[in-house]
Order: sequence, then C-alpha cells, then structure tokens
Amino acid sequence: MAVLIYTKAHDPAEWADEFRKLAPDLDIRLHPNTGNPNEIEAAVVAKPPHGLLKSFPNLKLIHAFGAGVDAILADPTLPRHVPLTRVIDDRLTVAMTEYVLLHVLRFHRQVDAMAANQRNKSWKWLPPVDAAERVIGIMGMGTLGVAAAQKLSQFGFQLVSWSRSLKAVDGVTSFHGEEHLDSFLRLCNVLICLLPLTPQTRGIISRRTLSLLPRGAYIINAARGGHVVEADLLHALDSEWLSGATLDVFDEEPLRDNHPFWTHPKVTVTPHNAADSIAAQVAPQIVDNIRRMQQGQPLLRQVDYSRGY
Repeated sequence: MAVLIYTKAHDPAEWADEFRKLAPDLDIRLHPNTGNPNEIEAAVVAKPPHGLLKSFPNLKLIHAFGAGVDAILADPTLPRHVPLTRVIDDRLTVAMTEYVLLHVLRFHRQVDAMAANQRNKSWKWLPPVDAAERVIGIMGMGTLGVAAAQKLSQFGFQLVSWSRSLKAVDGVTSFHGEEHLDSFLRLCNVLICLLPLTPQTRGIISRRTLSLLPRGAYIINAARGGHVVEADLLHALDSEWLSGATLDVFDEEPLRDNHPFWTHPKVTVTPHNAADSIAAQVAPQIVDNIRRMQQGQPLLRQVDYSRGY
C-alpha cells in the first residue's frame, strides 16, 4: 500500500525511515515524488497545500503529524469523506506543560521586572504575590489543558477553565459555552490559550475579550496564532491594560522581520517550539492507524469534522 508523506515542519526522510522500520511492506512516498496518485491510500501530512489531498482518488486515511488539524481542515477541497486522525503524544503533552509552567512562573515571580532592574543597576525590592491570590485561566481543556492544570495546581494557584463543553477536573472551576465565557475571563490574572483552532475560536482573544480581563493580566498563547487578533493585543499592551504576553504561535510564520512583537518590551516571542512530535515516538501510533484502516478496524483519535477536532 502506498503512503504519502508531506511536511515542511519536519524532516520527511526521518519520518519515512521510522515508518519503514515499523512497516517495511508499506510503500512510503515523499512529496513531490508521489508516483501514480491512484496508488496513494494514506497520507501523513502537516499543513498540506490546498488541493493536494483531493488529487488522490483512492485515499482512505488522512493522518496529521500532530494534535492540531486546523491547517488540514482549512483546505476547501479537502475530501471530507476520508477519515482524518491525529496524534496524541505523551512527550508533547509534557513539553507543553513545561512551557506553560515556565511562563506562568516567569510572570508570577516578576522575572521580567527583575531583569529590567538588573539592566538598570536598580536594587529594587519587588513584593511577592501569594500563588493563592493568582487566578490562572486555561482556555481549552483537552489533553494539554488538563495536564497543565494538574501541574499548576501543585503550586497553589487558583485555577479556572473554559471549554466548549463542561469538563470536570479536580481543583479547577470549570466554565463552558459562549454564555459563560465573560464570567471566566473576568477572573483570569493569567490567560492561557490551548484551544483547538476552529471557526468558533478564531479571533477569540480580541479587544472585547481582553477588556474583560482584570487590569494587569498576562496572556500566554501556545495554541494557534489565529486565536489572537494581533492589533487588539498590541492595543491592550500599549494601553497598559495587560502586563505582558508570551506568544509561541502567530498568524504568519515565521514572524516577519518588521513585526512589532519582535521588539515590544512586554512581549516574549518563541518560534513555535513549545512542543513538537518526535518521529521515533509518534510513528508507531500513525502506523497503527494505517493498519487499522487496512484491516477495517475502528480508527483511533479520529477527528469529528463537524467540531473541527
């Protein structure tokens, strides 16, 4: 069976080697050397160009390299009769939790302010804030959100969450649905976005939602750039409504040289490296789904097209 690999975010040859080790019978083809398109029955992709997947008439499985599938779903020609599956990677979850914890603690312990004082040779005592007085809000309570909440709870922060449907997580006050978003936002001293990007969540961090946060709040976005209206975030920072923001993802990547985020004193930019999948650890679950497709067994981690994740 022929399997197509398309990615610019990873080394496709490295992934091909892992697939061949696990399943030497599979005919692994790296784009653009696809051969006869009629022979492609599975495609493993990251941000495929629009129209690519439609060009394989006998496609039976589309598998994402990672957990996010918004770039695949954005293709208007996507053959939605073909099952789409994704990755859930324990290592990726740990890495994302590290990232969230790092930047929450940077804000909580006033690291940026102390670094500025050091540059200015200013010996200025900054009064600490008790973790119990900080409310950390997590948007998106899937695997990543739950893991982050569980780790943050160990530090004594107050935790609240918001998601599409009600999620019961110990130690977390849960909000859900559009009707409870405003109440959630009004509590958050730190707002962490780990949502999937869907038509409903695109632009959710906007002037209106930012204005509902307590003055001095901090933003961490490690989900997708499309969640943030960049001009609105810059306005909230420049007006001193927000204390700062850590951004790992952007509407346009790489971030262009003249983008104001690069030099903004209240913005920390990281190059979409909060977490990533490693071929040797993730390839087995992708191959497993290919085998399930071949054998007519139920697929794992299948995306609901109607929900977008």
